[in-house]
Amino acid sequence: QVQLVESGGGLVQAGGSLRLSCAASGRTFSNYAMGWFRQAPGEEREFVARITRSGRNTYYADSVKGRFTISRDNAKNTVYLQMNSLKPEDTAVYYCAADLSTVVHTSPLEYVYWGQGTQVTVSS
Repeated sequence: QVQLVESGGGLVQAGGSLRLSCAASGRTFSNYAMGWFRQAPGEEREFVARITRSGRNTYYADSVKGRFTISRDNAKNTVYLQMNSLKPEDTAVYYCAADLSTVVHTSPLEYVYWGQGTQVTVSS
């Protein structure tokens, strides 16, 4: 079992930045690839970014590429999402999730552990 707790969400103006954190506890954090997803009201949960176990490789949705950066610190059992140049359409609840597989999954169905989410609101 892995417990995930997100933090760092809030209200920001368009063009601003936020850094989300996801702290993990339980099983060995470095055994899991980690992903960030988001869900806006009335929408399906969508893939944002993924990082491999070592942190060497990262993957992004086209909508955030060049603006968001995923990173991890395995010594601190934490994964981060740095979000720059935020847009109103980035408004959503953001979730971190853990995946045991080495396959690059973008479907939320493939992730086994989830945090409770943190709200990000971008005003225009």
